[in-house]
Amino acid sequence: MRLANVLNLGVKELRSLLRDPLLMVLIVYAFTLAVHASATATPETLNRAAIAVVDEDRSQLSRRIVDALYPPYFLPPVLIDQTEMDMRMDAGIDTFALDIPPGFQRDVLAGRVPTIQLNVDATRTSQAFTGAGYIQAIVTSEIGEFTARHLIDAAPRVDLALRARFNPELDRGWFTAVMSIIDNVTMLSIILTGTALIREREHGTIEHLLVMPVTALEIMLGKVLSMGTVVLLASGLSLVFVVRGWLSVPIEGSVALFLAGAALHLFAATSLGITLATIAGSMPQFGMLLMLIIVPLQLLSGGATPRESMPDFVQTFMLAAPNTHFVMLAQAILYRGAGFGVVWPQFLALAAIGTVLFLFSLNRFRRSLQ
Repeated sequence: MRLANVLNLGVKELRSLLRDPLLMVLIVYAFTLAVHASATATPETLNRAAIAVVDEDRSQLSRRIVDALYPPYFLPPVLIDQTEMDMRMDAGIDTFALDIPPGFQRDVLAGRVPTIQLNVDATRTSQAFTGAGYIQAIVTSEIGEFTARHLIDAAPRVDLALRARFNPELDRGWFTAVMSIIDNVTMLSIILTGTALIREREHGTIEHLLVMPVTALEIMLGKVLSMGTVVLLASGLSLVFVVRGWLSVPIEGSVALFLAGAALHLFAATSLGITLATIAGSMPQFGMLLMLIIVPLQLLSGGATPRESMPDFVQTFMLAAPNTHFVMLAQAILYRGAGFGVVWPQFLALAAIGTVLFLFSLNRFRRSLQ
């Protein structure tokens, strides 16, 4: 193997990528607008939900409950009559309708257990499940504070102090912004290497390479190194300028250490892209194979849900996937500020998995050339 051949082949791949406007747009979008959208466009927490209140009690306690339903979780509550409640919910005006019965404050102070009716438009699933819990917690809190001022026995004897580490405000955007970069690194590394090989096969340029004094190893290294460099550079710029700059998400750990782990992950993921390209006969087949591979990898790697909540056999099986270890080291470095002494097992696992995938893909690539 000659390094000059690898370098020239890598430059050729970069030139081919620059001549493909769709892939260039995909790379720019994936590491800019897609990261911003995942952090801000679909928040898991409740945001500006429409709520109406039927206040039949008109007491101090009922006014406290209405005043506690404030933005950004809810829009300003609309006071309506009971006759309007069903009509407004049928028309989709309100997501929640809270009905406070008459004599509610009197029954609470008397020690009774009155009932408040909460109507929820469950067709708005993103807000219905979360919002019902928010409203229940708000009503319970306001009743507790109100009765504590009137009933001496209602005062709590234990005060629970909660401290959230690494994300004190429990802002989902801090998590999803970084996870979007991690997912895009895996996805684009497979797409770019796979499409580079299939594009040459469809255009007939792979035959031109075979008559040149280059080996299969040099051809494959040229694709892996060039596409990996593009994704690594894009992910580093996105982490610094989009996540830390645009979204103002604090990065606790070393960006250089994260990029070193990303380079090992790219070594494995780009090799996987070559393997898929040798299996697929055309670009549509490659796209279908990509969907079968990338979705389970991203869902079961621990980025969408914690690995501890998965069955034991799934946790064990996914240890063979490179992005499982990449998610573990990325979260440890970027969220918790871990150093190399903490994440070295993930580095070692990525190096081992990447070597196995590279040798396997090289063998398949040589067979496809024959």
